[in-house]
Amino acid sequence: MSTRTVRRGRDRRAEVLTPAPGRDRFAPGDAPSVAVVGGGIAGLAAATGLAERGARVTLYEREESLGGRLAGHRTRLADGSVVTMSRGFHAFFRQYYNLRGLLRRTDPALSRLTPLPDYPLRHSGGLTDSFARVPRTPPFSALGFVALSPTFGWRDLTALDARAALPLLDVRVPEVYTRFDRISAAGFLERVRFPEAAHHLAFEVFSRSFFADPRELSAAELMLMFHIYFLGSAEGLLFDVPDEPFPQALWEPLGTYLQRLGADVRTGTAVLGVDPAGTGGAEVRTGTGTDRHDAVVLALDTAGLRRVVAGSPGLGTGTWRDDIAALRTAPPFLVSRLWLDRPVRADRPGFLGTSGYGGLDNVSVLERYEGEAARWAARNAGSVVELHAYAVPDGTEPQSAQHEVLEQLRRVYPETRAARVVDARHEWRADCPHFPVGTHHRRPTVTTPHPWLTLAGDGIRCDLPVALMERAATTGFLAANALLAGWGVRGQVLWTVPRAGRSPALRALGALAGRSAHR
Repeated sequence: MSTRTVRRGRDRRAEVLTPAPGRDRFAPGDAPSVAVVGGGIAGLAAATGLAERGARVTLYEREESLGGRLAGHRTRLADGSVVTMSRGFHAFFRQYYNLRGLLRRTDPALSRLTPLPDYPLRHSGGLTDSFARVPRTPPFSALGFVALSPTFGWRDLTALDARAALPLLDVRVPEVYTRFDRISAAGFLERVRFPEAAHHLAFEVFSRSFFADPRELSAAELMLMFHIYFLGSAEGLLFDVPDEPFPQALWEPLGTYLQRLGADVRTGTAVLGVDPAGTGGAEVRTGTGTDRHDAVVLALDTAGLRRVVAGSPGLGTGTWRDDIAALRTAPPFLVSRLWLDRPVRADRPGFLGTSGYGGLDNVSVLERYEGEAARWAARNAGSVVELHAYAVPDGTEPQSAQHEVLEQLRRVYPETRAARVVDARHEWRADCPHFPVGTHHRRPTVTTPHPWLTLAGDGIRCDLPVALMERAATTGFLAANALLAGWGVRGQVLWTVPRAGRSPALRALGALAGRSAHR
C-alpha cells in the first residue's frame, strides 16, 4: 500500500494510504458473498467497504442493536421518562480520519458531531490543566503546554532525563513496539523522570484510555498515544462528541445506509463458529442454521473472537489459535449515569478528567452536548451526570464502587451534595482489549492463515499510528481491502497521522537516544 503526504483536516502532514489497484466494483452477477461477524465500529467499517464495491454482505451482530461497545438501549426512569443508556462518553478526536470518514457516509458535514471547547484535567490537589489554548502543531504544542500548565512547568521540563525522553520525538510504527513493548507505561515515565505531580497528565489522558493500570500497560502503547494526540499530529487534543445518543446519531443511520446498499443486517444473531468449506470460503454457523459465504471478516471484541475461534476447530494454524487464545481483556470498568433533580453549576464543563479522587476517572455533564439529556434537564430543572471508573481492582464490590464515585462527584462538584438522584443506571463491563507488557508480537493481524478470512477490531495488530475507535475503523477497512485486493477490486483510501516524528533533527536525536539505550 503506497503512501504520500496530503492535507486532511488541518494537519498538512497527514498521510494518505492508497489501496492496491483494481477495478472500481464487482461486475453484476460476479459479486462474492461476505459474512461480517460483529456490528461494532470495525464490523460496520468492513461491511461498508465491501458493500460499497458491490459485495453481497451479511452482517451478523449478537446484540439487538448495532454499535458494539458504543451501542445503546432504551430504559424507563422512575419519573416515567424514556432515555437511552450506553457505555458513556467517547471523544471523537479530529485525527480519527477513518472513523470520521465512515460517519460521513450518512452525515457528510459531520453535523451530528459537536465540538467541546476543552479537555480539562483536574487533580485533587487543586491544579487544573487545560488544552483549550495550547497550540496544536508540534513542537509548539508541547512548548505551549509547558508555558500554560500549572502542573508541568519549565522546571519540570529541565528535570526530565532528556536522553530517556527523546524517543517520544521519534515514534514510528511498528518500530516503537520493538523498542518499548517490554517495559510498562509507568516504568517508562519513571525512567524519563516524569514529575509525580504531572503523572495524571499521562495516565488520565493516555493510559487510562485503554481502561488499564499503567503498571501493566505496554509503554509502546503509551508512546503511540503521545504521538497520535500530542507530539505527532497537528490536530491537537480537542475533540467532538455526538449531539444525540449513539444509536440515533450514528449507528441507526449507518445500518440503514448498509441496507440500502443491499447488505443483510442481522441483529440478535450470534455466530457460533466458522468452518472452512472444501471448495474455498466457509460455513458460518448461527443458532438458527448455517450460511455459506465466500469470505468472512471477524470483527469481534477479544472475548468474542476467542469464543468463535474456539468453536471453529478447522480455523488457522496451531500457533495462530494459541495467540488468539492468549488474548486478554482489560480490567472491569464502571459507568454510572445519574439523573439529578437540580443542575450542576453553569460553568461546569461537558467533560472533566480527574485524578486523585479515588476511583473516579472523569465526569461528564451530558446536557452540555447531548440533546436527549438537555431536553430531560430542561424539563426537570436538573442535570444528567456520568461518572467513569477505569481498571477497577479485582474483588471490588459493585455497590461499593458505585457509592465511591458518587461521593467523589460530590467532592469534585460540591453543589451535587444537595441534589436528589431521580434515577441511576450502572454499566459494569470488562470487554476492552488489554495490551500488557511484551505481548505485541503475539497479537493477531488483519490477515490470517486463510486468504478468505480477515480480522478487525481495536485489539488487532495494525502497523499504523492508530488507536482505540480509530484502530477499530482502520482495521475494519483494512480487512475489507485485503479481501477486495484478492478479487482485483480497489479498496478504501485510508488516512493516518504522520507515521514518524515531524522534525528530521528531532527524529535523529530520538534515534540516537534509542541506540544508546540499547547498547
